[in-house]
Amino acid sequence: MKDNAVLLLGCDGQLGFEFRRVLGETNGWNKAVTALDLADCDFSSPNFREILTEWVDKTRPAAIVNAAAYTAVDRAEAEAELALKVNGTAPGILGEVAAARDLLVIHYSTDYVFDGTSTCPYREDDPTNPLNVYGQSKLAGEVALRDSGALHLIFRTSWVFGAHSGNFLKTMLRLASERETLSVVSDQIGAPTSAAWLAEVTAHVLTRYGQDASENFPTGLFHLTAAGKTSWHGYADYLLTLAREQGMRFCLAPDGLKAIPANAYPTPAARPANSCLDCSRVTAAFGIKLPPWQDGVRAVLESLSGKIA
Repeated sequence: MKDNAVLLLGCDGQLGFEFRRVLGETNGWNKAVTALDLADCDFSSPNFREILTEWVDKTRPAAIVNAAAYTAVDRAEAEAELALKVNGTAPGILGEVAAARDLLVIHYSTDYVFDGTSTCPYREDDPTNPLNVYGQSKLAGEVALRDSGALHLIFRTSWVFGAHSGNFLKTMLRLASERETLSVVSDQIGAPTSAAWLAEVTAHVLTRYGQDASENFPTGLFHLTAAGKTSWHGYADYLLTLAREQGMRFCLAPDGLKAIPANAYPTPAARPANSCLDCSRVTAAFGIKLPPWQDGVRAVLESLSGKIA
C-alpha cells in the first residue's frame, strides 16, 4: 500500500478545495492526494460502489476523506430521494469498501441532526431529531458509516463557509452590494466555521494517524466547530462591519441590516434554533484549539478583498 496516500472525494466543494490546499502545506504527511470531483465519482450513480472500488484499488490509499455531500438544505425537501442517496446511502457503501481494505474514513456531518430545542450545546451522545430532510439524510449517513464496520471519524460541524463555492458569507456580501436593506434571522444560534480551519484539522488528524495508526488512535463521532456563538444576524453584522473597515463598498445603508425572527422568513426546510455543539471531546482527543469564529471570517474577507469593490 502506498504509505500515507489519501483519496479525497468531493474536491470541488468548499471543504474539498481547502483540503487540497492545506494538505499540500502540511509537514509529516505524504502529499500523494488523489482528488475526485462529481464527474469522477458520482455518489448518486447506481454504479457508485463499482466506481469507488475501482478508484480505491487503483490509488491504494491509507485513508479516504469524504468531503462530498448534498448541501442544498431547502431544495432537499423536494429532492429527498437524491439527498438520501448521496448523504445517507453512499457513506455506508464507502464504509463497506473501506472496511474490506482496512482503510480510515473521515466523514463530515452537521448540526442539523438536532432539533435545536436544547438550551445547552449539544454533545455527541445527545438524542438526535432532525427537523428537515437534509438533517435526516446526514444522520442516515452517520449511521450507515458507523454500521459498515470501517475505521472512521465523523466530524459534525456547523455553518461552514470559505472563499470558494457558495455559502452565507458570500451571499451576504453579494446582497449587500445589491440592496439598501437586508433582513436576517436573529433567533437561530450557531458557530460559523471556516472550511480552511476544518481542512487544517483534518490534515492534523491525518498526520497523527500516519504516525501512529494504532488501537490508541481516537475514532468515532466528534463535534468540531469554531469557538463562540452568534445568530445569523450577528454573523452578518460582524461580516459587513468588518468588510466596510477593509474598504469594501456596499449599497446597503449603515442601518440597513434588520433583525427578524425565523417565523418572519419562512423557508421550505425548518432550521434548529440552537445549533451550538459541545466540542470538548475532540479537543481532548486531538489537542485541537478552537479558534473564535470571527478569525475565519476575517481570513476569508482578506482573501476576497481584492475581488470585491
